[in-house]
Amino acid sequence: MKLQQLRYIWEVSQHDLNVSQTANALFTSQPGISKQIRLLEDELGVEIFARNGKHLSRVTPAGQAILKLSADVLRQVDSIRQVALEFSDETRGTLSVATTHTQARYRLPPVIAAFRRKYPEVTLHMHQGTPQQIAEMAADGTVDFAIATEALEHFADLMMLPAYQWNRTVVVPKDHPLTRVHPLTLEAIAEHDIVTYVFGFTGRSKLDEAFRQQGLAANVVFTATDADVIKTYVRLGLGVGIIAQMAFEPEIDGGKLVALPAEHLFEPSVTHIGFRRGTFLRGFMFDFIEAFAPHLNRGVVEAVLNRGDARAEVDHLFKGQALPVF
Repeated sequence: MKLQQLRYIWEVSQHDLNVSQTANALFTSQPGISKQIRLLEDELGVEIFARNGKHLSRVTPAGQAILKLSADVLRQVDSIRQVALEFSDETRGTLSVATTHTQARYRLPPVIAAFRRKYPEVTLHMHQGTPQQIAEMAADGTVDFAIATEALEHFADLMMLPAYQWNRTVVVPKDHPLTRVHPLTLEAIAEHDIVTYVFGFTGRSKLDEAFRQQGLAANVVFTATDADVIKTYVRLGLGVGIIAQMAFEPEIDGGKLVALPAEHLFEPSVTHIGFRRGTFLRGFMFDFIEAFAPHLNRGVVEAVLNRGDARAEVDHLFKGQALPVF
């Protein structure tokens, strides 16, 4: 059994069982990959992939178990490389982050700018997706860090660290009737069409819960993953916008829109930064976490790592701690 064979079966599984695409991605030949997969299957005495003629059609039950273990082995090999890099050149490397549009657009720019000044020779890769996709990318090792408000808690393999809390603001055109409602109420908002985030994005669950607890039906007529899109349709008069506070920029949005504070209407949401358990964190990775969430300094993160695999113990470490607000 060779590491190269494990790499091949894992990569094939990530390329929809298309050996040709896998070969192109790995800059090798299709026959070479097929041969190595067959040699591995012969050695193990089981089929990893079922076949339809010359084409791979599905992963077998045995293959699913083998792929999971192969992924763990490959991650450990990568951790060994990271250890070597940390001691040979601590200022060079790559860092991959998966996050949502809201984090990438409104929260991360100053963090990344400061990080780049400190580590100009570290290459950064940013991936955007749904919270579910983000968590999956961190759980399977595609990225180093996942930053999101929802979905991370569903992945037991992720260490989740609370970064900051935030709330919502209601955005309306300047002459909208809600600008004359003091204090703003959910009942008043419910009288209008609502434009907000897609369910599962940017704390949307807290919004729905607030209306439900008051026995109100929120008439959501348009949803999007992007706060800029939501604000565009609010300007067009499609409805009342409910977005993250950080997504309202007075110098850009203030010409046509008004932000109405809504902290008293909704429970705050917490954004987490997560990474796979067992990940070797290089020095610049600790620094990135601290730049994103200053209370998560290296000592705190190492204390979390030393807590083991019990999520309850990690949660206890931060219980009662006041998080930064954005």
